[in-house]
Amino acid sequence: MTSHGETQVKLRRSSGEAQEETMSSPKTAVISRQSSARRSFIKQVLATGAAVSASSAFAGRVAATMSQARGIVALDHVAIPIQNVEEMVSFYRELGFGVREAGQIVSIHFGDQKINFHRPSLWQSGTFTLRAAAAQPPCGDFCWVWEGSEAALAEVLARAEAEIVAEGERAGGRDGGDAVGQSVYIRDPDGNLLEFIRYS
Repeated sequence: MTSHGETQVKLRRSSGEAQEETMSSPKTAVISRQSSARRSFIKQVLATGAAVSASSAFAGRVAATMSQARGIVALDHVAIPIQNVEEMVSFYRELGFGVREAGQIVSIHFGDQKINFHRPSLWQSGTFTLRAAAAQPPCGDFCWVWEGSEAALAEVLARAEAEIVAEGERAGGRDGGDAVGQSVYIRDPDGNLLEFIRYS
């Protein structure tokens, strides 16, 4: 007598011996299929977990790299040689920059950043080596972000007697550091190119 839910099947082997084997009932077969499906699901979960773990590890490496990159947080200053010192000082003052003169260096300030202007007596001396060796005026190309109106910018440029050499959407349609903007280009007394960009 077999247990409940099972049927007895007699199979005769070639040797002539009779052997009893049991075959699963429909209910047992369903349970077996469910177990198989469960095992398959678990395998899929484990595979997905491994993929997620690998992805998380990659994301972690990216985050670590970005964290290291955040060691650089701002531009402090740049430096260029200048030729016409008095004209340059007056020009940048009219544009609204703070100007500080200290020995061989004149600096113009805007926010927490500045540009150092090396006087001719410094960059032509041959003994001052903390500079780009081949740099000679004019060698600057700077872009300032202007947050005022177009009319206010025109007024400031007129006060500095600056000649507009080009204007319109940023040259070549290139993006600015933040977005696409409208630009006005002028040159300072040494011939350096200055761009004023207004983001809309």
